[in-house]
Amino acid sequence: MNGSGEMTLAFELSALEELAEPGTVFDDARRWSKYVGVVSDKPTYVVTNFTRKNRIRQDFFSGPKGKGESLESVREQFDTDRHVFVGTTDGDRDLAEDHEWEFLDVSEAAEAADWQLADETDDESDAVEEDQRDDWP
Repeated sequence: MNGSGEMTLAFELSALEELAEPGTVFDDARRWSKYVGVVSDKPTYVVTNFTRKNRIRQDFFSGPKGKGESLESVREQFDTDRHVFVGTTDGDRDLAEDHEWEFLDVSEAAEAADWQLADETDDESDAVEEDQRDDWP
């Protein structure tokens, strides 16, 4: 490769679910990634519903395959300098290492890229929701 720094970035679905604005994160990630997609053990329709709802256009997704098989397949299909897997658990970290991907925890990725985690906005919406519920008879 020419050292261009091209990267394939895969998000575990649970990592995207932890972000306040996953669609915006995906668009932002495209600025420094050649390919961006979602990998999950959940059924295809779950991933598809999430990505449609958040207006995420993915270059790849796991489909009916498991995460490990998906990471392997994506690595073979998308020849870039780096392959980075954003996940949430030690199991995700192990999976990344087993399939020769770099692992990045979603909280570390969010901090580095200035993305907001969903739990950082939940406090405000919970307070509003509680106030609204107090109005019920």
